[in-house]
Amino acid sequence: MKLPLLNVEGQSSSSIEISEKLVGLKVNHKMIKYVIDWQLNHSKSRTAKTKQRNQIRGSTKKIIAQKGSGGARHASKKAPIFVGGGVAHGPKGSVYKIKKINKKVRKAALAQTLSKKNLDKTLFFMADVKKEIKKTKDFYKFLTKNKLFNSLIISDDESLKNINKSARNIKDIKIIKHNGANIYDIFKYKNLIITSTSAKKIQERVLNEKN
Repeated sequence: MKLPLLNVEGQSSSSIEISEKLVGLKVNHKMIKYVIDWQLNHSKSRTAKTKQRNQIRGSTKKIIAQKGSGGARHASKKAPIFVGGGVAHGPKGSVYKIKKINKKVRKAALAQTLSKKNLDKTLFFMADVKKEIKKTKDFYKFLTKNKLFNSLIISDDESLKNINKSARNIKDIKIIKHNGANIYDIFKYKNLIITSTSAKKIQERVLNEKN
């Protein structure tokens, strides 16, 4: 599938060849939501932690006789109803409810997301930036001309160095490297811009079954 290739430096327009397996799939919204939930679950900092009954140090001696006291039955002082005992159903720290997901599902969901962006006509490809763009207004003109505000830019290392200084102060623009491409950020921004080198690397990563 041939898609137009934008150029920041104002050169003549060209196109880029992208596999339909990356941008021409039928969108599976349930799969995309599943991966976003997994990503958000891992992004939360789970620092709160309480000790369960089996983690409290102390004697396990039965505090009163089973019968004859006239009161309720009790075991050790580690029970949650006693001061200093374990906490029932409390937060368990970072190991609690960590979802696991298959790598193939993550790659498939990324391809589904790119296909959704392409279907909505909010997916754009940009030629690698070979020269540094020092002034913010120059990059701002490029965005204004192509109506690319509120955009996530997935960039290769060289292009990132050349546009970072001019793009970092523009509102609602975020730049990430190709190896950090993720579904949550892609959906967070209206438009998605991918440099040509990044597109090839993402395509190789998603379509290569060995990775």
